[in-house]
Amino acid sequence: RNSNFKKHTAEVTAKAVSRADLDTPAAKPTATAAPEETMMPWNGWFGSFLKDKLGDEKYQKVRELILYRPNDYNGFEQMPRPNTKLPISEKDPNLMHKFRHPSPGSQPPVEMRETDASFGNAGDDPYDVTYYKRDTGRRYTSDPTSLHRDLEKIKLELLPEDDPRVKEALEEFEKGPGSSPGNKGVFATGKSDFDPSGLRATMSTNWEATEASLDANMPDHLPTPTWMAEQDEIVAWYEERDLPVSIGGTGYGNIPIGARVARW
Repeated sequence: RNSNFKKHTAEVTAKAVSRADLDTPAAKPTATAAPEETMMPWNGWFGSFLKDKLGDEKYQKVRELILYRPNDYNGFEQMPRPNTKLPISEKDPNLMHKFRHPSPGSQPPVEMRETDASFGNAGDDPYDVTYYKRDTGRRYTSDPTSLHRDLEKIKLELLPEDDPRVKEALEEFEKGPGSSPGNKGVFATGKSDFDPSGLRATMSTNWEATEASLDANMPDHLPTPTWMAEQDEIVAWYEERDLPVSIGGTGYGNIPIGARVARW
């Protein structure tokens, strides 16, 4: 019953009605704009009194003499009043802009996207701003538990595979640190399955899911120097002159002979 009352009330938020007026013609809002008449008619009474006694011309001179920027369009108020009109065109004096006009209730509904390709990978949750799960640049340097973990793996792979101590070390290495097991999706409000990986919330983050996400985001390309496109020509040049092939291509940044001659 309460939810039904809220539903009906939401449809008539532009007009205060009683419970008895719901579902009646009296409950339907009829106003299409904010009222132009002020709810504080006493405001500015002193200025109106002076204007009535002095006249408009003398009153304006007194305002400019006493007040600081008396014609400020906003009256030095932080938020404009609903009836405040701001000129927005130097050519058309009738072109005005009013605060919250058109009102937000007259605007089309907001589009709440579930996926947005502009946020990282295509199909990512646009509200998921976590970066640690794809921060591959600091994967082996920022976390003490994974510091130089890639080097440790290489060292273990170079050791004899049949050695029981090496096998035990590899098993411990694959387990990873015992910390950060995550809460398995069990929060204070109960079991949650909105993110099976557990990386959406900090309390459910775990080591295995983080490592899997970092593996999926690891770069799979290697930058190459510009001389790689001419490596065959570079090698042929050295072979024709019976010279040892140097590493890389030369010719970039060489100082001309004339520039090495002393100027004095």
